[in-house]
Amino acid sequence: MKLFLSVVIVSCFAYFPMYSQSNKLKINLDETGKTYIKGSLRGQFWARYMEMNPGSTVNGELTSHKFDFSIRRIRIGVSAQLTPKLFVYGLFGGNNINFKTAQNFDFDVLDFSAEYAFSDSFTVGGGESGWNGLSRWTVRSSKSLMALDAPLFTLFTVNKNDDLGRSLGMWIKGQIGKWDYVLALNSPNSYGVVATEGVVDFALNNPRMRTSGYLKYEFWDNESNKTAYSGGAGTYLGKKRILNVGAGYLFQGNMMSSIENGEETYYDFSNWAAEVFLDQPLNTEKGTAITAYLGYFNTDFGPDYVRNIGANDYTSGGTSFNGSGNDYPMVGTGDTWFLQFGYLLGKGKQTFQFQPNIAIQYSNFDGLEDAMTVYDIGINMLIKGHDNKLTLSYQGRPIYVENNMGELVVDERRGQIILQYQISIN
Repeated sequence: MKLFLSVVIVSCFAYFPMYSQSNKLKINLDETGKTYIKGSLRGQFWARYMEMNPGSTVNGELTSHKFDFSIRRIRIGVSAQLTPKLFVYGLFGGNNINFKTAQNFDFDVLDFSAEYAFSDSFTVGGGESGWNGLSRWTVRSSKSLMALDAPLFTLFTVNKNDDLGRSLGMWIKGQIGKWDYVLALNSPNSYGVVATEGVVDFALNNPRMRTSGYLKYEFWDNESNKTAYSGGAGTYLGKKRILNVGAGYLFQGNMMSSIENGEETYYDFSNWAAEVFLDQPLNTEKGTAITAYLGYFNTDFGPDYVRNIGANDYTSGGTSFNGSGNDYPMVGTGDTWFLQFGYLLGKGKQTFQFQPNIAIQYSNFDGLEDAMTVYDIGINMLIKGHDNKLTLSYQGRPIYVENNMGELVVDERRGQIILQYQISIN
C-alpha cells in the first residue's frame, strides 16, 4: 500500500513541472480556474540540543543531554475542486523522522476527504480529517505557525484514540456573514488499555462517537474555511486584518476508565474553550504587524488524569514523574490558559523579515500540586514568508517529583533549543 501511494504521488508531482512555477503546482480544469487540481509539498527540519529529563536513556545508555537532527514533519498534499460544488482533499506524510525511526518511518494517509458545498453557509463533508470543533488550534495549519510548534496540548487524545489528531467522521461547516461555524461527528479509534486500580486511562471498550462544535465571529477580514487547516493560521504576517472571538466544545462519553474498589468505572471526556485572536498590520509600507492570541480551556478526562508528552522524543527510562527525554505534563483534567504574542519587524533594506515571539501554556491540573508552566521564546527569519523560513526557539519545561506528602511538585526546570528550517511549495 505504501509503495502504491508513493508511486501515485511521485507520478502526480512528476507531471506538475510541465507547468510554470507561477501557478504553484496547480492545473486548471477549466478556463476560469474555478475547477483545478493542486499539489503541495512541505518539510520541517530540526537541529536540536535537548536537556533530558532525569534518568533518561538512549538505547539503554544514561543520557543527560543530546544534540540531534530530525525531520519534524513531511507533508504532501493534493486538493481538487472537481466541480464548483465538489472538493476533494488528500494529505500524506508523517512526523518525527529521527535517528531512532528513520529505518521504519511510516508514510501514512493523514487526510482523505470529500465535501459538497450547497452554499457558502452550508457545506457537508466526510472522511479521514482533522475537522472538529472546540478551537482554532484543533483545526490549525502547521505551515503558518508563529511559534516553533503548535500548542500540542490541544491534540488532547493524540495517538490514543485518533491518528495524529485525525479521525474518521463527517462534518458540516459554513460562513454566514461574519459568523463561521463547524459541527463534527467523529468515530474514535480503539486504542484503550486494560483498566487498573486507581489509574484513569483510555478505556478499552466500544468507543462512543465524539461530538464537537466551534463558532467564531470575525470582526474584520474573514478567514478561509476551505480545509481543516486553512483557517487556523498562527500568523498572517500582516497580510490580513483579523480580529476573531470564538468558543467551542468537545465531548465523548465513557472515553476513560479506572478500577475503583474492584469494579471498572467510566468517565466522560468533555472540553470547552473560549478564545480571541488578533493579526493587525501596523505599517504596510514597512511591513510591520502584531499577532496575539489568548485562549482558555476547561478539560475533564476523569479524576486527576495527567499525561506526559514530548515532541519528537526517542528516549526511554526517566526517574521523575515527567518520564524520559523532553516529556512534561502536557494534557490533563483541569484548566489551561494559552498565550501567544509576536511582533513582525520591518523589512528595511533586506528582503527578509524577523518576527520575535513568545508562547506560554499555564495549566492548573487537578493531579498536580504545582501549576504547570511551559514557555517557548523564539524568533522567525522569514526569507519568503512561511514558504521559506528559519526559526530559532528555546522551550523551558518543569520537572515534577513527589514530595514527602505524595504531592507532585516542581523540582527544577530544563529546556531544549531548536533550529528549524521550513520549506513549502503550494
